[in-house]
Amino acid sequence: MMTVLILSQGKCGLSEGVTRYMTAMATGDLMILVFNVIVSQIIGNNFPGSLLKYTPACRLIVFLQGLSIQLSIWFTIAFTFDRFVAICCNKLKARYCTERTANVVISIVSALNIMVNIPLSFRYEPTHVLNNVQWGCRTVTSYLTSPAWAAHRWLNNISNMFLPIPLLLLLNSLTAHHILVASRARRTLKSSRGGPGEMGRDPELKTRRTSIILLFTISGCFMVLSAPITVIHICVGVTQLMAFQGSSSLYVAIRVAFLLMCTSSCTNTCIYALTQRRFREEMKKLLKSPSSLLCKAHY
Repeated sequence: MMTVLILSQGKCGLSEGVTRYMTAMATGDLMILVFNVIVSQIIGNNFPGSLLKYTPACRLIVFLQGLSIQLSIWFTIAFTFDRFVAICCNKLKARYCTERTANVVISIVSALNIMVNIPLSFRYEPTHVLNNVQWGCRTVTSYLTSPAWAAHRWLNNISNMFLPIPLLLLLNSLTAHHILVASRARRTLKSSRGGPGEMGRDPELKTRRTSIILLFTISGCFMVLSAPITVIHICVGVTQLMAFQGSSSLYVAIRVAFLLMCTSSCTNTCIYALTQRRFREEMKKLLKSPSSLLCKAHY
């Protein structure tokens, strides 16, 4: 929440497009913490008699859990692609890397992920009905036999597990290669003109270094923390994972991998604080006087 408030002020020295992407990523991460951690793991497991046991509430929570994970993933990919275009595609940069394009991309990503996750609400049926009130959620019997559900599972696996990490690796590799080649050429040119001292005062190299640190730290941390659950899904498959009980060592591995994936939603604030001086300054202001920033955000 603090990250969303700080970024929404637009005072971190970032372009408007980058600010939109980073705010969207922070919002997706916040949704994961709320729905996948607080609501599902803490409230759901420790308060068995809560309103979450109503079937409509259970279906809604399942939808929001899947949506929050996919939004966090694809907002990260959208940000990485935006930085790839900004660094590697000079002709496209002026048209694509704008606030308007960022808003359009974020809206399209949100709409597509909402449509993909809507069927999750129909995956479950009530476990029992008491006084005409539906309680609990259990998987419908056709989930493992229906071709439509099989197609939806594969669509979810592709968008959640199989596609994001290779795509991020490809984009980051191309971006890193372009930066290294351009920086090497720039250093050679600067060295021939003004010597080593001229290179040390080059603001363009400093800007590129800051951009690449921010980009690689965000996407690299995401890939490292998401890789375990991706590997498990690839090796075992979703249909087999459903049969394991709490005593299974594989089930424990799955839970740990899920924990790591949820942990990735907590790291971006630390990354921003470590790499962005103005973000640190705004964070200090918020911690010293939280009411002032909340009032600004309200107005």
